[in-house]
Amino acid sequence: MIRFRSIITRMVALHVVAIGITSILMPLALYWLLNQAANNLHRDALRSQAFTIGSFLRPQADGRVMLDIPPEVRPLYSGGYGLYAYAVLDTNSKVLFSSRPDGAALFSADDESRRDWFIRRGNSGAVLFGVSVPRPIGERIYWIQVGQDLAHRDVIIDDVVASFFPRVAWITFPILLLLLAFDIMIFRRALDPVREASMTAASIGPQRTELRLPEQTMPVEIAPLVHAVNQALDRLEAGYRAQREFTADMAHELRTPLAIVRARVDSLEAGPVREELRADLVNMTRTVNQVLDIAELESFIVATDARADLHEVCADAVGFMAPLAVDMSKTISLTGDPGPIWVRGHAEALFRAVRNLIENAIRHTPPGVSIEVEVLAGGIVHVSDDGPGVPAADRERIFSRFWRRDRARGESRGLGLTIVARVAEAHDGSISVDNAPDGGAVFTLRLRPVSSSGPAA
Repeated sequence: MIRFRSIITRMVALHVVAIGITSILMPLALYWLLNQAANNLHRDALRSQAFTIGSFLRPQADGRVMLDIPPEVRPLYSGGYGLYAYAVLDTNSKVLFSSRPDGAALFSADDESRRDWFIRRGNSGAVLFGVSVPRPIGERIYWIQVGQDLAHRDVIIDDVVASFFPRVAWITFPILLLLLAFDIMIFRRALDPVREASMTAASIGPQRTELRLPEQTMPVEIAPLVHAVNQALDRLEAGYRAQREFTADMAHELRTPLAIVRARVDSLEAGPVREELRADLVNMTRTVNQVLDIAELESFIVATDARADLHEVCADAVGFMAPLAVDMSKTISLTGDPGPIWVRGHAEALFRAVRNLIENAIRHTPPGVSIEVEVLAGGIVHVSDDGPGVPAADRERIFSRFWRRDRARGESRGLGLTIVARVAEAHDGSISVDNAPDGGAVFTLRLRPVSSSGPAA
C-alpha cells in the first residue's frame, strides 16, 4: 500500500477514492429512482386514458358494442399525429376497434396475459409504452389497450421532474451521512501518526526523559515541528540531567565536611553549646540525606514485575524509627492485617516512604503522642497520630519541597513528605492527609496490590 508523507496528499487521495465510489453509487441510485418515477407517471396517465376510452364504449341491443369518441378528443388518437394509440379487444383477443391504420392490436395476447403494462421498441427506433386494462361494458369484459410513443414531440417530462424530486430528495441525506463517515475515517487514518506522537509525548516525564517523538512516520507538514520538539527535549534532558547530577554530587560532597564538623564538635567540652551544635548537625545531615534521596528518586523507575511485602516494609520502618520515638517520649505501634501483603513496588523505596511518614509524625507532634502504623490488605498504609493534626489549608502544600509552615521558627522543611509523594508517584500510587474525627493527622499511602506470584492487579 502506498503511504504518502504529506497529510494533504493523503487526504486528497483518500477523498478521491471516496468520491469515486460515491459518484458511481449515486447516479445508479438516482437513475433507478428516476426511471421508476417516470414509469409510474406514464402508467398512471395511460391507465387514465384506458378508462377514458372505456367510457366511450356503448353497448348495443344486439349485444355488440360501439366506440363513440367525441370529435374534440379524436385528434389525441389520430394515426399520424396522435399522442396516444388504442385498441379494444374482446375476451377472445379479437380486435374490435383500433387507432392503428391496419386495425391491429397494439400488443399481443401473450403480453396481455403477463402484465398490464410494458414497453416495446419498434423497428423505427420509437419507444412505445403501453398498458392493457380490463373494462366491463354491460355484461361483458373488454380489454382496452392504450400506448404512447415516448419519442412524440408532445411528450414532456415536467411532471416526471416535479414528481421525482419529492420522492428522491430524501436519499441525499443518507448519502451525505455516508460521505461524512468516509471523511471521519479519512481524517482518523491520516492523523494516526499525530495521535501516536501525542501518546508518546504524554508518557515523557522526569522518569522517561529519553523518549522522543517519532519523526519517520510524521507527515512532511508536521515533521519540522516534531523535529524541533525533539531538539527541545534533548536540551531539556541535558539541563535536567545536569541539575540532578549537581544535586546528587552536592549531597555526596557535603557528607564528608559534615562528618568532619561532627567529629570536631564531639571533641568539644560537654555543655549546652556542644549539644546545640550537635542537634544542628543532625538536622543538617538529615536534610542532606533527604536531598540525596530526592536526587536518586528523580530517575527512579519501578520495574513492572517488582513486588514487595508491605507488611514487612512497615514492620522494618517501625522497628527502625522506634528508638527515635522513645527518645522523644512517644509511642509507636504496628497494627492492621497480618502479612504478607504484596504490592507492586520496590521494597527499599517503600521503606523510605513509610520511614519518612513516621519521622514526620514523630518530629511534628508534642511529647506523649501515640503513633500508629496500620497496614491493610489492598495496599493501604495509614500513619496516624493523636497530635494537633494538619490544617485544611496546608494539606496540599505540605508535600511541596522545602515548604515550611512558619519560616520564622524554621519548622516543617517538607523534604520528607516530598520523598513520600515522589515514591507514591513512581509506584502509580497516591498519598493524602486528613484529620481523624477525634483529632490528629492521618496520612494514607495507597499502592497497587498484586497476588503472591502474579503481576499487579
